[in-house]
Amino acid sequence: MRYTKLPGTSIEVSKICLGTMTWGEQNTEQQAFEQLDLATSEGINFIDAAEMYPVPPRAETQGLTESYLGNWLAKRGRRDDLVIASKVAGPGNGLGYLRDGPRLTRDHIRQACEDSLRRLKTDYIDLYQLHRPSSDTAIDETLRAMDDLVRSGKVRYIGTSTHAAWQVVE
Repeated sequence: MRYTKLPGTSIEVSKICLGTMTWGEQNTEQQAFEQLDLATSEGINFIDAAEMYPVPPRAETQGLTESYLGNWLAKRGRRDDLVIASKVAGPGNGLGYLRDGPRLTRDHIRQACEDSLRRLKTDYIDLYQLHRPSSDTAIDETLRAMDDLVRSGKVRYIGTSTHAAWQVVE
């Protein structure tokens, strides 16, 4: 397996990242364990999850992906071997059941992270990303909330997902 440094961090990640968005909908927990066992045996150390997974998003399955990963971590004891990425959901995608409609406010981000940490059965997330941009919340509030998570040790690094280049520049 080849590894690369995640830009702007001290984290070495495998060039292949295991995506998990089907766990809990198209894949069972046993299948998730099998995929994790195979991936890690081949040297993959980068695992991507999100609070809104699995897809398609539904209230009945929300969070199962992170729970499956957390259960595997608890059973295998491999937390320090992996780079875990997860995401806080922004508005949209019909996620009204998630925190009464997800927003990227300080309170929503804090709650989302706490919930993800509980499901993942870990003390920290290596890369925590904003899953969707938000025009409802000032970017300063969102970034301060993410900074709070880094300063508290709950998150090592922050990033974005599905943001346009101009939004990242902002």
